[in-house]
Amino acid sequence: MSGKKQWYIVDGYRPSPQPDPQADYVGHESVMILNTNDQDAHVLISVYFEDRDPVENIPYLVPAKRIRCFKTDDSEALGGLTIGVGVQYSMEIKSDVGVVVQYGRLDVQQSNMAYMALMAQSE
Repeated sequence: MSGKKQWYIVDGYRPSPQPDPQADYVGHESVMILNTNDQDAHVLISVYFEDRDPVENIPYLVPAKRIRCFKTDDSEALGGLTIGVGVQYSMEIKSDVGVVVQYGRLDVQQSNMAYMALMAQSE
């Protein structure tokens, strides 16, 4: 079995989608989960905040031998949870089989936009 069963994204921060309506790029955050195993990954996502209780154990399915991605503004992917623009949060991702988790953020709030992609921390 490849991958790890527990992952953490500590520096979650949803950027504003656009500094102005004429912008060529749209700011966003994405979480990518890769499942290279022969069985589906049943994932539970928990989101932790600075100033409120966490939202825990949101179910998410990653089919066998597939990658699934979601943007953090997709409340449907997060079980109805809405993460607002500018909200600081952290995320825990637990799976019943080993998976690989990557996080990316595109911030277009300045003229020289910033893109960050990193592997989540695993145990």
